[in-house]
Amino acid sequence: MSAVMIAKEPVRMVVVPSSPRDRDDTARAFALGEDGALEELYRDLSPLVYTMAVRSLGSTADAEDVTQQTFVSAWRGRAGFDPVRGDLRGWVVGIAKRRIADALESRSREHRRLEAVKESTPADAVTPDDADSVLLAYEVDALGPPRATIVALAFFEGETHEQIARRMDMPLGTVKSHIRRGLIELRDRWEVSDVAS
Repeated sequence: MSAVMIAKEPVRMVVVPSSPRDRDDTARAFALGEDGALEELYRDLSPLVYTMAVRSLGSTADAEDVTQQTFVSAWRGRAGFDPVRGDLRGWVVGIAKRRIADALESRSREHRRLEAVKESTPADAVTPDDADSVLLAYEVDALGPPRATIVALAFFEGETHEQIARRMDMPLGTVKSHIRRGLIELRDRWEVSDVAS
């Protein structure tokens, strides 16, 4: 008899709060700069930001950089986010679109710079002593943006990692990573070139 009565009682579902905050709570926590808010936002949105960047830039390395820059910019600019006025996801997607546009503009600027150098330097102006410098500049350029720009700033213009990070509006770790990867790639190319010659 008691089993039948239990079955006739309304079933009450108990919702146990999950560990991640819901989006409204995350937005409020993010705006206040609370611990863990950026991590939750990154878990939620980084796949979308990365996919947008890969589709626009066609490079996984550039997409990784744009994704990192997006969340760094969002965290640094969180005082400008008002959860009452808009959705946090939309706000971050807007930042991602600006970072993607910045990356595309950087590519375009680098291309224009290289074209200007080609036009201003006649082929017969290069002496045999300059051959290594020209080859090195060519190899650095082949690294592609933004790595080529970062390596050139570090080694041709003598800027520090911190100066490059500020100038490129990139996290310091990203700048160091680009320089390290760029040097490894240059070393590998030069080793292949030496073996071939």
